[in-house]
Amino acid sequence: MEPKVIAENEWHIAIDKPAGLIVHSDGRTIEPSVADWLLAQWPELKDVGEPWLSPQGETTLRPGIVHRLDRTTSGVMIVAKTQGAYQYLKGEFKARRVEKTYHTFVYGHPQADAGRIVAEIDKGGTPKKWFAKDTVEGDVRAAITDWRVLKRMQAEKGEAVSLLEAKPRTGRTHQIRVHLAHIGHPIVADHLYASDRAPLLGFTRPALHAYSISLALSSAERVEYIASEPPDFAQHKVT
Repeated sequence: MEPKVIAENEWHIAIDKPAGLIVHSDGRTIEPSVADWLLAQWPELKDVGEPWLSPQGETTLRPGIVHRLDRTTSGVMIVAKTQGAYQYLKGEFKARRVEKTYHTFVYGHPQADAGRIVAEIDKGGTPKKWFAKDTVEGDVRAAITDWRVLKRMQAEKGEAVSLLEAKPRTGRTHQIRVHLAHIGHPIVADHLYASDRAPLLGFTRPALHAYSISLALSSAERVEYIASEPPDFAQHKVT
């Protein structure tokens, strides 16, 4: 289970991460990671980026890693090849100039064909997990996700399922998963935010795929990288 290279230039690498692979060590377990794979392929990346200090006090290298995907999420990631590229990409993400598009199967059929979710994401409860609270776009704590329906369908036993395109305008932990659960359409097979729902369509992990990422290399050049649908998505003729 290894990532695939989508594209590479002198500044960055676009990779397709498989579901089930962690981006970097969490300090609690020893297992293969995207970071390990990157260092094996490009040893010079060890000095690119910023290390992470785990709660256990261990330093974990994050070679060129500018952003992350959940372990269970498949799809496209951008990795910087130089420290200059790392700082540039970090600034682009912070300024919200990087556009990320996800595909996801959710329970139910939304009444509207498209919408925007504006809700703060916080953590609480027993056990603690992320949840959303409605707010307004002017709130500095607001997380924003745009979505639209790509396909309405029926799953096992006629249960309603929809394929959505989701575009997070902010980058909060579990943002898409929490936001879609908040509007009553949690992601299919999401063990955290739809734990009371039976998995559908054969999914054994949250049905979320980072389909594409678009960013500016300069004021005159913008690129887009696409991660082809993984087998659990492709079997439902997503594209």
